[in-house]
This record gives sequence, structure tokens and C-alpha cells, in this order.
Amino acid sequence: MANDASAPSIETPTTSETIELLLDRRSVRSIAPDPIPEAQVEAVLRAAFRAPTSSNIQAYSVVVVRDAETRQALSVPTGNQRHVAEAPVFLAYCADLTRIEHALEKHGHTLDDNNFEVGLVSSIDAALVGMSAYLAADSLGLKGVMIGAVRNDPVAIAKILGLPKRVYCVYGMSLGRPAALPEQKPRMDYRAMVHEERYDRDKMKDLLETYDPVLAQHYRETGRETTDDSWTHDMDKKFHPYLRDGLRDALRELGFDFR
Repeated sequence: MANDASAPSIETPTTSETIELLLDRRSVRSIAPDPIPEAQVEAVLRAAFRAPTSSNIQAYSVVVVRDAETRQALSVPTGNQRHVAEAPVFLAYCADLTRIEHALEKHGHTLDDNNFEVGLVSSIDAALVGMSAYLAADSLGLKGVMIGAVRNDPVAIAKILGLPKRVYCVYGMSLGRPAALPEQKPRMDYRAMVHEERYDRDKMKDLLETYDPVLAQHYRETGRETTDDSWTHDMDKKFHPYLRDGLRDALRELGFDFR
């Protein structure tokens, strides 16, 4: 059949307000102390709670911390990061199995001796909510940074936040209005992370070799000392010896003791 010249063309957009927001995303540690209205935080979290959740389990909770003394206490086990103490809001994204546990107990069962899946999906749920919240906050002009260092000492974090058994903080987020925006850190080549049909390990390794000098140049231009093999050197230093080697035992203490 001949092409109908009068047929409307099908648009294939490759950008949008959301895409541009993500492309401009960066971690912001220089945050103004100005208070953030409670209504804005609630709007961000209500939107984030529409994130995907495995089988509708909604196995997450968020502790909103505004109190300066509590933020200061949280900054200590997180490596004395200044923005944890100084940002007006700290959001603790938690994997929370208490509601699932209640549902099982209501029907005569228990979470005891459950398997790894339940702990994994609750952590993924918390991660999806947190990134959704970051994007929603960014759309309102708020900025911040994710704080994975809460897992340095999850038991201490749990005590500060009053978390019950079956709840642990997966990561935190310092949030507020930006005092200054850093240069955006370059990411790896798109092709190092996207594979067509089958995984191409050789391509991935080759492209890592091109990323090392790109990241090194960025760090040096922003005044940070680094090595020529910047990314691979940093990863080797970070994960050897083991990172947070006591995490499994700490999570068992908090009720994530699944086989």
C-alpha cells in the first residue's frame, strides 16, 4: 500500500520536563538552613508514595527529622557529615516490615524464619520511594543528597530514630533549598551500562578505561585530588577490604534475620 502523504506524522518526543529535571540532577551538600514548610514535605512524600511497590506491600516508612539536636545526633554515625546536621530536614527512608508482620499475625502466622526475599523487596520499596521523593522535591526547587552512611551503624541510627524491630534505615536524605550548586559529576558512557539483547562484558571493560580519565579531569577541575585511574581506583579502595562488613549482623539485631 502506498504511503498516505496526508496521514498525520507520529511524534516521537525524546525530552520532557521530567527528563530534563533528571538530566540536571546532582547531589547538593551546600544547603541553606531556611526551614521547609511542612506542606511541601508532605506534598513530596505523598507523591513519592505512588512509587511502584512489590505486590502492594508498601513496606517502607519515612521518618521526617527537623529537630536540630536529632539531626546533630544522626550526623555522628554518618561520618560527621555537616549537611546531615545543618540541612533543615532529614528524611530517613526505612524498610518497614511491621505492617506485614501485623497482617501475618492477624492470620495466625509469623515473619520468623522467613526468607531473604522479604528483606530484599522492602529495601527496594524504600529505594523507589526515596528516588521518587528526590525528583518531586527537585521539581519544587528543593535540593539534597542521599546519605548511605546511615548503614555505617544502623543500630545507632535505629536508636536515635526510635525504630522498632523489623525496621531499619536503608538511607537518608538531607533536604532543603540550595545555598550553592556543584558542578555536575560526569557519568559513565551510556554504552557501558546499556546492552542490546545480551550482556557485553568486553565492551563494558573497554568503556571503563575511557571513564577513568574523564572523572579524573572533573575532580581536578573542581579542586579534588585524584589518581589518573580515578573511578576504578576509588572503587578498589572502597570495596577492598570489605565495606560495612558488620552490616548483616546489625540487620539481624534489628529483626532482618532472614535465611
